[in-house]
Amino acid sequence: MTLSFFWQRILLFFGIAVALGACSTGPQITRTQDVSESADTPYEKILVITLFSSFDTRRYLEDEVVLHLAELGTDAVASTSMMNTKTPVTRSTFMAMVEKIDADAVLVTQLASLESKGTVKDMNPQATYNFRPTYYYNVWSVDLEEYVEPQAVEFKHSLVLATQLYSVLSREPVWAIESKSKIVMNHEQVRDYAIIVDEAKAIATHLSRDGLIAR
Repeated sequence: MTLSFFWQRILLFFGIAVALGACSTGPQITRTQDVSESADTPYEKILVITLFSSFDTRRYLEDEVVLHLAELGTDAVASTSMMNTKTPVTRSTFMAMVEKIDADAVLVTQLASLESKGTVKDMNPQATYNFRPTYYYNVWSVDLEEYVEPQAVEFKHSLVLATQLYSVLSREPVWAIESKSKIVMNHEQVRDYAIIVDEAKAIATHLSRDGLIAR
């Protein structure tokens, strides 16, 4: 299995590829824009948008953000619930959605950066021993069969998502955060939906913590 094949599998998550998986540190949130003084908070109807090249990944994250906002008592709608893979991802498309659901805020998440490093690792060999006595006192015959697994590639990803909240009234950004996660995985690991859940929960939690939605 070649390294290029690994990259095709690894980068399937946020549109450059990425099969999600394995262990991650959980998102670390940094506020990149404090709540604007002109913000007409709290917001009660939010259009949730993600801007990844993978439609399915956009839908997964949007649905999770909507779910967590609902648990906090805020009405939100995923943009992917009103479009398909052929719908143009343009400002006019989203503005039509805002009017349709009468949103007072728009939450936009996009990929800020993704750094990946692959390391070839030796696997632990396994051995089978067979002991048999011989005709000689305290002398044994030993057969050893050793099974050595092929080398594997471990990938470490540093993922950064940027999220901004826009006021529909002012059409200006009123709040922004960055979410940083570190993910470790190997080629045998496939999607781990928990990573998306963690990202969505962190976004919703900080919206509530900063007073942007009703509590």
